Amino acid sequence: MEIKVTKSGQSCGVEISNIDLTKDLNEVHVKQLRELWLEHHVLSFSNQILNDDDLERFTLYFGSFGNDPFIASIPGRENIIAVKRKADEKVPIFADNWHTDWSFQKNPPAGTCLFGKIIPSEGGDTLFANQHLALERMPSELRNKLEGKKAIHSAVVPYSPGGGYGDKDREMGRSMDIRASDDAFAQQLHPIIRQHPETNKEGIYGTVGYIIGIDGMDNQEAMKLLMELSSWQCKDEFVYRHKWKKDMLIMWDNRSVLHRATGGYEGQERLLHRTTIAAYGL
Repeated sequence: MEIKVTKSGQSCGVEISNIDLTKDLNEVHVKQLRELWLEHHVLSFSNQILNDDDLERFTLYFGSFGNDPFIASIPGRENIIAVKRKADEKVPIFADNWHTDWSFQKNPPAGTCLFGKIIPSEGGDTLFANQHLALERMPSELRNKLEGKKAIHSAVVPYSPGGGYGDKDREMGRSMDIRASDDAFAQQLHPIIRQHPETNKEGIYGTVGYIIGIDGMDNQEAMKLLMELSSWQCKDEFVYRHKWKKDMLIMWDNRSVLHRATGGYEGQERLLHRTTIAAYGL
């Protein structure tokens, strides 16, 4: 059976249909999906009635499971976390700032899979910003400032005890099982402009938030440059807005895109199950 590919018409993203992810995929389909993923960065699959076994099996077609810190896995599933929000929850939306997943790790995940189990009737879109396109169109003046520089990545801002998802957030009654800790103070360097490990295509990696500075630069000067970069790399022309449906699976390439959650579904419950795909070659 030949799969059908429909482009989003935006900066990245395709919808894949005519495929049943509850069944084993053959090598031809896996190879084709990987090529589409590398080319378009975000894949979506509608009308997939997946259980957690199916989600884990699909993830493992593309690599081993990534290491997910600071958020507890769901009971009985070491590699699945629940991204959830109760209808009456009042805390800020989870992950509503631009980021690429766990960029503060030495070997951040290559990809993320997210499956919609309970989807509100409106709102809750996920935004993706194509970082290859952002670099391609970047003014030379800004690119020259970034060439050869390494960013300091850390989870301190969101996941330290005093951070955004720390002790005060837990006291406010967030339903997600987030476990802030002092591990968040660790730092890791990554080039700001780097080649994709599979395609060798250059792109911007990371953004302010998980990036807390630039190696060898004065903090004030570094933050000024990071804010200039942030305002460029998430411009509307680089963004794909993904609209969710129940029983939809999406997967994205953390090496190629930034992403962020949005709200707009107040008074409604939302539940997604998430896995990560380990760094290429691990």
